[in-house]
Amino acid sequence: MSVSSLLNQTKRKNDGPSVGGFTPFSTVDWPGKLASTVFISGCPWRCHYCHNPHLQTRQKAESWSQILSFLKSRAALLDGVVLSGGEPLSDPFFEQMTLDIRQQGFGLALHTAGMYPGRLKKILPELQWVALDIKTTERHYEKLTGQAKSFEQTAQSLEILLDWGGNFECRTTWSPDWLSESELIDLAQSLSQQGVREYALQRFRSPGTHTSNVSLSPLALSHLKDLFETFSYR
Repeated sequence: MSVSSLLNQTKRKNDGPSVGGFTPFSTVDWPGKLASTVFISGCPWRCHYCHNPHLQTRQKAESWSQILSFLKSRAALLDGVVLSGGEPLSDPFFEQMTLDIRQQGFGLALHTAGMYPGRLKKILPELQWVALDIKTTERHYEKLTGQAKSFEQTAQSLEILLDWGGNFECRTTWSPDWLSESELIDLAQSLSQQGVREYALQRFRSPGTHTSNVSLSPLALSHLKDLFETFSYR
């Protein structure tokens, strides 16, 4: 076999999604569902509060073929699969992943920061639920994400989801260092006025930790609850 053939064979073996982690069973990543969660590594943004910085760089820590084998063996137990990250839509094999999952008969959910509105719109027919990160208010967006036009990209993704008419939630990871309570309420009011029905507020946790030392005031929490049909404080 020639050197070029060997190189091509190696490349084919390495082709495939960059899976950075896998949770076989989760009850928190898709509300009301028992799901497996696939964490796809790779993200062009560098959010200052990122809870999974190890997933910002594209790398392969898990075998996609082994995950598919596991899912096949648990078809009768799981409600669906969640694709999270990192940013799942950044992976060039994302569409193939969705096809692989749907062919096994699973429902499919997506966690996204909304940075690829065109890719989101294309894949929506395959999704049953979406969680869209709304990082902060417009004036803070680029500073938080480290990327120009990040607010515009997220706003386009939100418009796409509102037009879609399917099930989705918007969610904000809140730290008072980045967003005051009054700014948070302004952000939530804007989302409610645009037609968002489900909103989740996630308390900031330092990377590698599972607890938070930030807490929203009862008055602010009451305001937020009144704005949405479904509100959760995590």
